[in-house]
Amino acid sequence: MTSNDVEGHYSRGNLYLIILDALASAGKDVGNLRPEDLDPLDHFHGRGVAATAEMVATLELSKGDEVLDIGSGVGGPARFVARTYDCQVVGIDLTAEFCAVAERLTQAVGLSGQVRFEQASATNLPFDDGRFQAAYSQNVSMNIADKAAMFGEAYRVLCPGGVFALSELALGDGGEVIYPTPWSSDGVHSYLLTEADTVAALEGAGFDIVSVQDNIAAVRRFRQEQKELVARDGPPKLGAFILMGDGAGEKGRNTARNLEEGRTRAIEILCRRP
Repeated sequence: MTSNDVEGHYSRGNLYLIILDALASAGKDVGNLRPEDLDPLDHFHGRGVAATAEMVATLELSKGDEVLDIGSGVGGPARFVARTYDCQVVGIDLTAEFCAVAERLTQAVGLSGQVRFEQASATNLPFDDGRFQAAYSQNVSMNIADKAAMFGEAYRVLCPGGVFALSELALGDGGEVIYPTPWSSDGVHSYLLTEADTVAALEGAGFDIVSVQDNIAAVRRFRQEQKELVARDGPPKLGAFILMGDGAGEKGRNTARNLEEGRTRAIEILCRRP
């Protein structure tokens, strides 16, 4: 997937204003935002901030650690790590608008001293060897054909003993993936691997596998909770659907169907650089 392809799929052109309008409509004071005000919409992956919290807990971070977010979107996970663990976080993303919006939102909530973003490719990270104590990536590798390059770069920039958490959708055995989805409109730039192939690619990059987890049960619980909330309070005003643009509803329904029918699998892998 080329840079232009990514820009075309994810960019909105006016995403920052769209987010501010959504926050204002939800009753947030956009002139005095807190990090938690953004939580419902700035975690661009299944189960949102809850998934981020669970994944990051496995990294066992310490105060002052420098952490890399590979595919940082509009910056929700990076800000969560900074404020929760008092770490320094660098986020990279291939989409320029995501990086610009992430910077503005981070400034708005007063975390610019701990979090910054750069436009860069996950397959060619602009950092020195061994710089980071930890790294993570959420729902990013589905768009990356060269998994060996992505995982090799993650390995390179981690210090010895550093940990890498990968939370992704893997290819299942329930049939062809149904599109459109949040990461691909028609499947042309979708590069899913099976869990086994993902593990093999990480090991090929040099990582030791610490754990592999199937998250479908957590996904089902989250979906049931969301249904109950909608039944009680009506459709939410804030959510990752704001980042998806046109067709967000269909993309969300297809994602859920793919998981339920085993066409895709929600997996989380924790690994370590020896």
